[in-house]
Parts: sequence; C-alpha cells; structure tokens
Amino acid sequence: MKNILILTATIGALVAAAPSFGTDLAGQPVKVKAAPLPAAAPITDWSGYYIGANGGWGTSHNCWDFNGATPEGCHNSTGGTIGGQIGYRWQIFNMVYGIEGQGNWADFNGSNISTAFPANTVGTTTDAFGLLTGHIGYAFNAVLLYGKGGAAVTSNTYQINSVATGAEIGKSSDVRWGGVLGAGAEVSLTPNWSAGVEYNHFFMQRSNISFPAALGTDRVHQDVDLITARLNYKFGSPFAR
Repeated sequence: MKNILILTATIGALVAAAPSFGTDLAGQPVKVKAAPLPAAAPITDWSGYYIGANGGWGTSHNCWDFNGATPEGCHNSTGGTIGGQIGYRWQIFNMVYGIEGQGNWADFNGSNISTAFPANTVGTTTDAFGLLTGHIGYAFNAVLLYGKGGAAVTSNTYQINSVATGAEIGKSSDVRWGGVLGAGAEVSLTPNWSAGVEYNHFFMQRSNISFPAALGTDRVHQDVDLITARLNYKFGSPFAR
C-alpha cells in the first residue's frame, strides 16, 4: 500500500511539471546559418601608364592643283598600317582623362590621270604618320568610351608618271602637320590588358610640292581617315575605390 502511494505521488509530480518543461524547450532559440553575402563586382580602374600596338586600314584623300590654280584631279591613297602607342590615363569617378603619343608605318597608295595634263598621272604615297593627342572618356566599369583630339603629322611622297610608259617623270616628298579628331571604345580583358577599336580623321594643311623646273609646282590638299584595332598593356595593378 505504501509503494502504491509513492508511485501515485511521483506520477502526479511529473504531470504537474510537464507544461513548464515543454515551455522551457519551446523557448530555446533555433540556430540558422546565415547565407553568405554576395561577392562585390570587381571595379576596373583605368588609371596608369600603358603601352600598346595597333593595326588597321587608312585612306588618304589627295587633291592636286597645278601652280595652285589649275585642278589636276583627286585620288584616294588606301592601304594598311601598323604601329604602336604609349600614354597615361587618370580616372576621377567615371571620367577618364589621358594623353597619348602614337607612331605608325603606313602603305597608302593612289593615283589619277591629271585633268590638266592627260598624258601624265599624279600619285601620292603616305608611308608614315604620328599623333599626339589628349583624351576624355567615360568608364562603364570595364568598358571605356572616349574622344580624342590633337596634332597629326604625315610623311608623303608625290610622283608624276607617264600614262603611256609608266616611267617616272618627277618625284618629291614632304612632311606635313595638321590636326586630328577621333573616337574609340576599349574593353578591359584582365587587370592589365585591354583591347579596343578607334576611328580618326586627320585635317592636314595644304602643301606646295616642287618638282623639276619643267614640271612646276603643285599645291596638294590632304585628308586622312583611319580605323584601327588596338591592344594595350597597363602597368601596375588596379586598386579598389
């Protein structure tokens, strides 16, 4: 009888303690592992010195006037070009400013039959050019769009040939200065390498070209259109801003 009473009291105590025990269990916080934060997109910094190579196609439009007064006609001298560039850029927020020097070998050739002297052809060859330009652009992270402007110089050879035989009658050469305006787009491929495409138009001054006395002088006007692909290497590592 005594054992029965003890068992009954024990069961009653457990029943009375059950609600508070359940409450204690329900109040325990559940530990949930937080999701990792998304990685921040890399920021491309265009600042720094760079050096590169370029190659493409150009057209030199040349108009000749005998003694500066009598038109001899115009022709386009076309061909390929290859060269290099070196420069420096600095970036302020999304704006990118820069200065660049460029030098190219070229093979632009063309000619036409002289309208003033139909027995002769007049021809122009541009074998080299150089640019010194300032740049201003806007960076969309890894993509840079920019405009440029500055000074241009071309090296040219002028020939007068016989239509009948092709023999050279006269030859002269000059180096002339002018201006250039252009625009381009460049994409960052790695922290140091970038590639792009660029268009330039040269506004060259007129030049008086002297031939042997019997041939007199021609005044030649020249404009150049140029499109090139570019590959640049930027020195140093980018920094997070």
